[in-house]
Amino acid sequence: MKAMIAVTIVLLLSACSADPGSERWCAQVKAKDKSDWTVDEGLTYGKHCLLDSQTIGSDEWCEDLKNKDKSDWTNEENMDYAKHCVI
Repeated sequence: MKAMIAVTIVLLLSACSADPGSERWCAQVKAKDKSDWTVDEGLTYGKHCLLDSQTIGSDEWCEDLKNKDKSDWTNEENMDYAKHCVI
């Protein structure tokens, strides 16, 4: 029950903005002119958007994280998994 409440809160708080590295964020940045990208956007795009297995929320990313030992998950991975893979 607590997990469901936590997931609901995360979804409500972040419903309007795309998480950097998520599929939606990658699509938004890709649509922008590269000359308008910030350094952080370029680095995050390179890290998460070029390979689907690294794109947060992609089927491959969710499956890779699901197969990873949960004790090795970071807090950010926990939140991203709950937000993008569970719901």
